Amino acid sequence: MSRPTGAWQQHHPQYRGRMWAASPTFRRQLILLRTLLPPNPAAGCSYSPSSSLRVRTMAATVYEADAEAVVRRITPPLDRARHKGQAGKIAVIGGCREYTGAPYFAAISALKIGADLSHVFCTKDAATVIKSYSPELIVHPILEESYSVRDDERGSVSSKILIEVAKWMERFDCIVVGPGLGRDSFLLDGLFLVTNNPGLVEGNSLAILTPNVYEYKRLVQKVLNCDIDQETPSEQLIALCQKIGGVTIMRKGKEDLICDGKTVTQVSTYGSPRRCGGQGDILAGRVNPMTLGCIAGSLLLRRAASLAFDKNKRSTVTTDIIEFLGKSLEDISPAEH
Repeated sequence: MSRPTGAWQQHHPQYRGRMWAASPTFRRQLILLRTLLPPNPAAGCSYSPSSSLRVRTMAATVYEADAEAVVRRITPPLDRARHKGQAGKIAVIGGCREYTGAPYFAAISALKIGADLSHVFCTKDAATVIKSYSPELIVHPILEESYSVRDDERGSVSSKILIEVAKWMERFDCIVVGPGLGRDSFLLDGLFLVTNNPGLVEGNSLAILTPNVYEYKRLVQKVLNCDIDQETPSEQLIALCQKIGGVTIMRKGKEDLICDGKTVTQVSTYGSPRRCGGQGDILAGRVNPMTLGCIAGSLLLRRAASLAFDKNKRSTVTTDIIEFLGKSLEDISPAEH
């Protein structure tokens, strides 16, 4: 497949339409290729404010999820007849010089709850550091940062990166884009990039956005052109999903709100008062497409955080929480021998 450039896509909308209509695997490939392309400041956001989406006359109902039942329902049984990779193959796109912990947290968390293989695609400077954290991860040092690429080389370097990454994409069941990418102009964090160009995920029903409080505020301001609505947050969340089109959004907070553009589900199980950095990256490694995966991911993180805090109190850090992910799953859905 030839690499579609941003300008080519802008002038050939029929190409874009055919791509999103293709198989789920191909849609995953396309969103990744779009994300890894150097940003095009001239493209901007294709959405204009719409006051009709800001306020609804009927309050949206928020459903409390039966999260334990969801976890039991979607956790695959251990089967001796299965082969390596059949319990899940995860790719994490992230990691640069400054941020090596975030992609590690996301990738190792997937393994801790039963995924078979976890890959990290990161910059060359981050690769050795991430490898040193765990031999369980498969690390690909293929991304570049702007300091190492001349302006006249950006196009050719981007092409090489895309070709290398594309070779792997159809092998994965889940792709996590963004942990530890930072704000380098040649990389850009996943949510930061989507906030400034929501068209990257428009119409992709497999895409899940997991913003924290500050990321969600920026997303609302950019897409809906208004501030956070504290009175009717569920209505605003539905409006945001509908405006972007087709995605699922998990708004992290005291209660995690999960919306597919039609309904809002919440997970309010108490976790931990410790707000150590990296918990969002743990969550990213365990969120599967659609609402059920979001519910399960939220519950397992909250349970693990609670167990870690019971043991470590104020000294709790993200690596402590990761160590309890397996127990949080086992307590709900025990593995059979």
